[in-house]
Amino acid sequence: MDGVHDLGGKQGYGPIDVHEPVEPFHSDWEARAWALSKGFGGGAPDITIDWWRHVRETTIPADYLTRPYLDSWLETDMTTLVDSKVCTIEELATGKSATPPIGKAVSYSVADVLAANRANATKFDRPTEVEPRFAVGDRIVADQDASTGHTRLPSYVRGRVGKIHELNGSHLFADAVAEGIEADEHLYTVAFDAKDLWPEAADSKDVVFLDLWESYLEQG
Repeated sequence: MDGVHDLGGKQGYGPIDVHEPVEPFHSDWEARAWALSKGFGGGAPDITIDWWRHVRETTIPADYLTRPYLDSWLETDMTTLVDSKVCTIEELATGKSATPPIGKAVSYSVADVLAANRANATKFDRPTEVEPRFAVGDRIVADQDASTGHTRLPSYVRGRVGKIHELNGSHLFADAVAEGIEADEHLYTVAFDAKDLWPEAADSKDVVFLDLWESYLEQG
């Protein structure tokens, strides 16, 4: 969807700080927020990662731009838990449970968690007999229309010309999965010349590569 989260290629937000400390967390609460998110899978058990992202993208702009990153994660996690009736706002506010548990508490060591993460990596590719519409080298134009829901098509390439760089097979289509529909489409790596994206890059030889689904693209 078009929203404040789609900051790629936007001006006016100041320079990116590339000198952050090497520590994974800036403070103890960030580590706890990350652990909570990972502890229950990043949101309610009946949602997908794409719906989680859609929920986060509906945060009001002032909140989205000023809330610390992992605090934004935690806000999204709690919103999905309330929406799925895993807990209530009152329980979150008081820190006291008043609803039946959805399962038994399980204790894991750090080693257990790391091993589980390695063993349970989610795969989003899907087999298909549908032939891809495009081939490597084809000239394409990215869709101009904005999505009313979650989308992985950034605004700065909409309506811009690119070229198919690589075919990646068929993958779950994030826009549909966010709506609870398990659909897949061919996924392509598309190359865009920076000079075709931003006027100030007219003399640049840089190229931007994006992985984009087939329905985002038209023949150029």
